[in-house]
Amino acid sequence: MINLISPEYAELNRQLHEDRADYGADAARNAKQIAQVARANKVRTILDYGCGKGALKGALAELAPELEVLEYDPAIPGKTTLPATPVDMVAALDVMEHIEPEHLEAVLASMRAASRWGVLLLITTVPATKNLPDGRNAHLILEPKDWWESRLGVYFKTALVQEGPTGFVYIGLCKP
Repeated sequence: MINLISPEYAELNRQLHEDRADYGADAARNAKQIAQVARANKVRTILDYGCGKGALKGALAELAPELEVLEYDPAIPGKTTLPATPVDMVAALDVMEHIEPEHLEAVLASMRAASRWGVLLLITTVPATKNLPDGRNAHLILEPKDWWESRLGVYFKTALVQEGPTGFVYIGLCKP
């Protein structure tokens, strides 16, 4: 199995999820955009990669019940296993900046392997408002859009980049 996260970091994130009800709980705010992208591209299955408390799955169940949403989060008991077969699209909302830098390439490769169509990523480029239990800022990778695009471009063909005040949305299509 590919090493996507260190056991120590998984435990720190598990603790933060347990201690803070607001940590990993706001992905529902992006459900409308994800449903639109899914419908426009005939996506039927989505993997919420770094799903946290599962807010996206709940919101999409109401907004787009035709979508099947699977969940993966190495810090949430019961959600620590990636699907055995690829889904149409991988969504990672406010996840990429939380990845340990030494595991970024493995995570990107696993996202590519998990997706048939592509990815929708919401990447934050500013410090988090939360800290890990060890005192570090919860955003471990704070890099500009261009830095991210160069790494994502190894695995995905950029289809859309939409910048905002604290980060950007990236839609990438799977390269053959």
